[in-house]
Formats: sequence, C-alpha cells, structure tokens
Amino acid sequence: MYRPTYETGASYDTTEAPRTRRRPAATTIALAALLTLILVPATVDRLVTARVESRTAKAFQEGMDTPARPEVHVRGFPVLTQVASGTLRRVDITAHDIPADGSARPLPLSELDLRLDGLTRSDDGSEARADSAAATARLSYPDVSDALGLEVSQGKGPGRISADILLPLGGGRVTVTTTVSTASGNRIAFDDFQVEGGALPAVGEAVLDKVFEQPIQLRNLPDGLSLRSVTTTATGLDARFTGRSVTFRPDEASSDQDL
Repeated sequence: MYRPTYETGASYDTTEAPRTRRRPAATTIALAALLTLILVPATVDRLVTARVESRTAKAFQEGMDTPARPEVHVRGFPVLTQVASGTLRRVDITAHDIPADGSARPLPLSELDLRLDGLTRSDDGSEARADSAAATARLSYPDVSDALGLEVSQGKGPGRISADILLPLGGGRVTVTTTVSTASGNRIAFDDFQVEGGALPAVGEAVLDKVFEQPIQLRNLPDGLSLRSVTTTATGLDARFTGRSVTFRPDEASSDQDL
C-alpha cells in the first residue's frame, strides 16, 4: 500500500483501526434476567423471614407474658421452603423479664436465651412445638434475694452463694455460704452450708432451715424444658435447660398461620 512521505521522513499508515464490537443486546438482557432470578427470590425470602419472626415474637410474648417482645431469629436459607414444609429448622429467641406468677417465692427470669430446633405450629395456631430445645435462664441476685427474703451474692468457690443472716434475739449477724444445685421439677436447691468465722448457733440453724430448706421453683418456662445445671456468676445465677417436644402457647391463638 502506498504510504505518503513528508519532509521529516515519517510515514503514516492510512489503514483504519478495527472497530470495537458492541455486546449484543441479547447478552445484556440475559444478564439482567439472571440478576432478577437471583435477587427477587432473596428479597421475597427476607420478607417472609421478617413476617415469621414478628409473629413468633408476638406468640412468645403472649405465652410468656413478657413486657416487651423478644428478639427472634429464624436460621437457615431459604426460609420460604421451610415455611412451605411446615417446619422451621432452627429459631433463636432472647426474651427479657419473664415473670414468675403463681408462686409463694416468685423468681423471675432476667433473660432467657432459647434455641428451638424443628419448630412447628399446630393447625389451630394454639401452640408452637419444637422437636428439641436448649436454653439458658439468667437470674439476678436481687431477684434471688427477694425470693429468699435475704440478701445474697456470689460466694467463694464455684457454685456457691453468700448470705448475711441476722440472728434473732440479738444474736448478731453471721455470713453463710451455700451451694446451688438442681432439684426435680425445675427447682433450685441449696445445701452444704458453711459459716464464716465460727459455728452457727441453734437459732441460726433454724433461720437457715426456714430460708433454704425448700428449693425455689422456676416457673413460666416453655413446657418440656428440664433444668440440667445451675452455676453462679458475678451478677446472678445461670440455669441451663434442655428438652424434647418443647411447647409454648400464646394466650390468644391467632387464626393466621405462618408455619
């Protein structure tokens, strides 16, 4: 091909550069359709999850009579297929300030962390049932003190609490530590008493018997949970539960079905 020359001796190629091909419109449409297939189901699933969590929180609040709705998280994706099957694989619930009505020595739960596996709802919406569950209930020392009628705090050594007892008839004040343990029927028991600074007089033993002889009943828990252990912390007691076929029932069943 002829290349014109100029005074500088430079030559220039007059061949045109190849044009960049435009992406076919069909490819763009396909990509958009693919994104739609991915994003739309995820958005719908998120909406379904939010609805299930909200209604589960409402049902739990009604059943446990909590002042505020608990935090509820439905685990696993997609939730939509779990709802369609009628069973949620896992639901985590955190509730606060669960009352303990109907007891001579009520001991409310400051917090309840609950894991429900295989959660289903009855046909009439009157109850929700989990195949299995694990829970931790936290009991504050002020609430334990109110239930016992004397002030308690964390004692020296694992699993022990400490209490100052005012003896009658001018007998003075003594500090007693005792272990906490589980008893049948979801109760917390007290034993292995130790008196700091000497022996406990007979009148003091009578006070201990009156306060600690009867275990404290834990109430207003989902049916089917069984107390497995009790440990002490700086702020209170941690009671751990497990159970199978665990059920809670709202006070007023809803006609709408989420599961």
